[in-house]
Amino acid sequence: MDTSMAAERTAPAAAAGHYKIPESVLVIIHRPDAQVLLMRRAQPAPEGVPFWQCVTGSKDRPGEDWRRAALREVREETGIDGAAPGCVLTDWGLENIYTIYPQWLHRYAPGVWLNTERVFGLLVPPSTEVVLNPREHAAYAWHAWREAADRCYSPSNAEAILMLPRFMAGTSRAMIKT
Repeated sequence: MDTSMAAERTAPAAAAGHYKIPESVLVIIHRPDAQVLLMRRAQPAPEGVPFWQCVTGSKDRPGEDWRRAALREVREETGIDGAAPGCVLTDWGLENIYTIYPQWLHRYAPGVWLNTERVFGLLVPPSTEVVLNPREHAAYAWHAWREAADRCYSPSNAEAILMLPRFMAGTSRAMIKT
């Protein structure tokens, strides 16, 4: 990604102070057995269907570290401390650039229509407790990774979940070390 273009897209939002920053994180929370956490948004998708997703969220400020944003969003949406013993947050080194859904463009500065999404995986122990933020999500469920991908509303969530097996080998070894 050309960082100068990202800075140009972000600058008007930061100056206004009330626009979302068009840089976000996607965090695939999973257990060692490849069960993936999905949450159902409190508001349905535009078509009225249930909106199941992984943890997603925008940076709070320009220049916020990707890892810090991922840990913050995980805690805000699920109550999970991604830095706790037994948890392993991995930056998958992937970025999705996509067109912001038209119904959400008003949240961004005028002229902003692209978002850059950084992908992370978070391995958690099987006993991890989930406490949802009720303003954002109404339910959660753990699903086998393929089923989780099928349930996601967002194509970027589904595609990332389908890559989970490729990234799990490294996080499983890392969990054994902690």
